[in-house]
Amino acid sequence: MKKSVITVSREFGSGGRTVAKLAAEKLGYDFYDNEIILKVAKESGLSQEIVEKYDEYATYKNSFLYSIAMNAGADAYGGMSFANQVQIAQIKIIKDLAEKGNCVIVGRGGDYILRDRDDCLNVFIRADMEFRKNWVLSHYGETDKKIENRLKDKDARRKVFYRSFTMREWGMCSNYHLSLDSGVIGIEKCVDIICDLARGN
Repeated sequence: MKKSVITVSREFGSGGRTVAKLAAEKLGYDFYDNEIILKVAKESGLSQEIVEKYDEYATYKNSFLYSIAMNAGADAYGGMSFANQVQIAQIKIIKDLAEKGNCVIVGRGGDYILRDRDDCLNVFIRADMEFRKNWVLSHYGETDKKIENRLKDKDARRKVFYRSFTMREWGMCSNYHLSLDSGVIGIEKCVDIICDLARGN
């Protein structure tokens, strides 16, 4: 069966976003990643900055910033916090994009939100630490933070966000139709596999 919607979750540094973008180009599908932030901001009526802050900080359940994100704006918006507004808008946007079809959606719990769709292929991209370190350094460059800590920090954020949003474990193979190791298989081969499955081959 042809898959008109593909969701791609990924470990930081696995090249998952690149795999998703290349697959979208090869299939002629629309590609959505940061574009979703702009759509969520428009849908929720919140500023892009607030949506980005939620995206960045709502993963830290024990932090002061998480507390602000969860409770800010509740009085002004009928008891609904900024975080709740962002979540509701994000779910609506992702479902709307899926209804239009022929699209690749990166992250943001898309696999969970669209879990009941038969035309959706949910993919997880991972790689070993060495591959990911080299990928991040070659694509994003060095910072003051140790590369290992950057990888652990990003993955921790995604893991906690995913769990808080879906009540499931991020990266667990049972949550996805397909899990690929880009370090072993290679970026291009990952793209080929996803495209073949999407076409129903």
